[in-house]
Amino acid sequence: MDERILISSAREGRMARMRRWVLPAAILLAMLFQVYVPRFFQPLAYLEVPLMVTLYFALLRRSPIRGALLGAAVGLAQDSLSHQPLGVYGIVKTLVGYFAASISLRFDVDHTLMRWLLAYFFFCFHQFFYWLPLRALLAQPVTFELRETLLFGLANALAAVGLFHLLDRLRERT
Repeated sequence: MDERILISSAREGRMARMRRWVLPAAILLAMLFQVYVPRFFQPLAYLEVPLMVTLYFALLRRSPIRGALLGAAVGLAQDSLSHQPLGVYGIVKTLVGYFAASISLRFDVDHTLMRWLLAYFFFCFHQFFYWLPLRALLAQPVTFELRETLLFGLANALAAVGLFHLLDRLRERT
């Protein structure tokens, strides 16, 4: 049985292979980062690494259904480790996975600038659609800090580009 996942690359019409262990390992490491790193190094608490992993694999797989399923799995895993009601991250990451994969069908997402823009946009998208159910559905008195979201979006986009480059090195070109 082939232990690789095919990922299409729109830029050169090539197929890339990624070992099956990379996706679960990336999700696990993202969850561990999200839970433990802010406890020991508070300035990194603003990084949304599970979002970056969801975005990367949704963009590469180029399938809205798979992107949505990946986002739901990552979001529910993150929900189970957070103090928020179960399902909030699941909903938001499902939306991110679906829309990111849909965008990857139309645009070449292998360029660094495009990846940075998408990471920035989807961080802001994620923060807004995380705030919306907390405020509207759960009636929690949370505020949406636009300035903070825009600034943290820049840092998250920069970190995402670095993470994407690292994950690209784990792909095998055919």
